[in-house]
Amino acid sequence: MKRREIIGFLGGAIVAWPLPLNAQQRTMLVIGFLNSESSASWREEIPAFHRGLAEVGYVVDRNVAIEYRWAESHNDRLPVLAAELVRREVAVIVAPGSTASALAAKAQTQTIPIVFMVGPDPVELGLVASLNRPGGNLTGVGALAVGVVAKRLQLLHELVPAAADIAFLRNPTNPYYAALETRELQAAAGFLGVRLLLLNASSPRDIEAAFGNLVAQRAGAFLLGTDPFFITARDQLVALANRHGVPAIYPFREDTAVGGLMSYGTSNREAFRLVGNYTGRILSGNNPADLPVQQVTKIEMAVNLKTAKALGLTIPPSILSRADEVIE
Repeated sequence: MKRREIIGFLGGAIVAWPLPLNAQQRTMLVIGFLNSESSASWREEIPAFHRGLAEVGYVVDRNVAIEYRWAESHNDRLPVLAAELVRREVAVIVAPGSTASALAAKAQTQTIPIVFMVGPDPVELGLVASLNRPGGNLTGVGALAVGVVAKRLQLLHELVPAAADIAFLRNPTNPYYAALETRELQAAAGFLGVRLLLLNASSPRDIEAAFGNLVAQRAGAFLLGTDPFFITARDQLVALANRHGVPAIYPFREDTAVGGLMSYGTSNREAFRLVGNYTGRILSGNNPADLPVQQVTKIEMAVNLKTAKALGLTIPPSILSRADEVIE
């Protein structure tokens, strides 16, 4: 069952944004796509980005080209990759799904338009002056990823109320994002009366070690952070949680589709579509300074009953009744 999608738009005037002269002279405009992960990490979301472009008349390899720069889970590579796109004089830089990518792009140019998609507040990040009138050369989509992490903990507590210690895995190489989620979860954990076990991982080896720590400390449940690296490591994370018999909740529906127990979070596919739409509008001459930051408020909740059965868990009716998707 799919709930109705509600996407809020903040008002704002739209005026022309002149593209660089050499970009106008090209027969095909070029988009620079900057991301902290790999193409495999976003295999379901890239087509959604293309659909957003097509909504405003841009078809990839017909009247627009995309140059991809993937950091392959190494955030320290992002400044160099962003600088490459600036030297390439692309018409617009797209930095979806990664706070680090958006910040790296912003640091490299104040003239080339940038379209981001981030979970934290883009104003607090310093990406825009305000949601309604961003100012400067950036605009994009807010995915509310941080705002739902406390709800994720609440659902996990509802599923396994006997779990006094809950492990939370975060990526230390994305410190700003990790700190935001940690702060929100610690407040929620105090309210629920559970202890939060903080674990760190930024590589597959780190993930193995983190689960060893989780088992050693007898954590009763596991909550995965919403860092882009964990999308790349999705299969490993789900396999380890299930192998160790730990009830877990994940950020995205795609985590549940590959065997994760339960997920709660925003739709990345919808967010990427909106990024594509804004990118196309900027290519058509709209000024990013006057395009209000869009907020994706579509929340997806999924439950995998096959995994629940394997773990010996009974999903409460109160959770099943709220799920958008139940995998039998």
